[in-house]
Amino acid sequence: MTETALTVHQTVRPHGFPTAGHFTFAESPVPEPAAGSALVENLYWSVDPYHREMMDDVPGGFALGAPLEGRAVGRVTASRTPRLAEGEIVFHRKGWRTHATVTPEEIRRLPRFDGVPPTAYLSLLGGTGLTAYVGLTRIARLQEGEDLFVSAAAGGVGTATGRFARLLGAGRLVGSAGSAAKAAHLVREVGYDAAFDYHDGPAADLLGEAAPDGIDVFVDNVGGEQLAAAVGALREFGRVVRVGTISQYNTPGVPSPRFDHADIVEKSLRMEGFLVRNHLDLQEELYEFAVPHLQSGRLALDETVVDGFEHIVDAFLGMLRGENTGKIIVRDRTQAPPVNRPRSGAV
Repeated sequence: MTETALTVHQTVRPHGFPTAGHFTFAESPVPEPAAGSALVENLYWSVDPYHREMMDDVPGGFALGAPLEGRAVGRVTASRTPRLAEGEIVFHRKGWRTHATVTPEEIRRLPRFDGVPPTAYLSLLGGTGLTAYVGLTRIARLQEGEDLFVSAAAGGVGTATGRFARLLGAGRLVGSAGSAAKAAHLVREVGYDAAFDYHDGPAADLLGEAAPDGIDVFVDNVGGEQLAAAVGALREFGRVVRVGTISQYNTPGVPSPRFDHADIVEKSLRMEGFLVRNHLDLQEELYEFAVPHLQSGRLALDETVVDGFEHIVDAFLGMLRGENTGKIIVRDRTQAPPVNRPRSGAV
């Protein structure tokens, strides 16, 4: 274990798109756990779209000059409580740092499932997957054969939503993404029936081409023009699941989407948002649903893994720019798989 701890602090509030200059790395001695707590050396970190919203001056947002908060998975390396044993692998929310002191109430012990890597607890089996699962099963109440449109479909929640929807018996799956390559990946690898690059034209036209007969459910990670297009495409009794509004995070003055509000009444539509933290009681249900499919290979992990804690800010900014496919995860270099080097004399 290293003798120095690193934490990431936010230094100023951004106006528009954040840059590396809005963050700083602070160095300090590795903390000593107090009585009743334990020291965790973090091994995997999650950077998420909601972190951008927390950079603003909002209730519960990041405090300037203090360690940031985020999901992480780490190993207990020193303990002063009998409730946490050294060597345990735990999930907690004190990310954006190499080391964290935690109490037993602040962690979740991670089950060990054969063939399931630890990164899954920050992607399909973590908050990302739980968001997709709650959105489909509790908010949309997806029925077999229903047609689905997902915005930001190549991101962490978008890929999880597509894969879960397919397992739940959805009909036609349509997604939007930020490039032609990502759209092709959604169809080729994730299981979408059609996908489009939202840069290619008006969202209503692109969605109309991809789903000419309309949709039953829209899982919205973006807001803006795509939300308006989806309202127009929804059939009677359609549902909109509001997950996020990433199109507005870096442009706070952007106008709200304009759509025909009469559609809400005349088509008996329902629009509902949610916060995944209010559905943590479904964590075990998510395991029961997803783990057998992961073990059988029917369900795959969509992850972009960045090695090295020193790259966590770059990973976060890259995620906001859409450089990742699936869930982006930062991994400690010690957890990277070994590189097979040729033996001496090998060609």
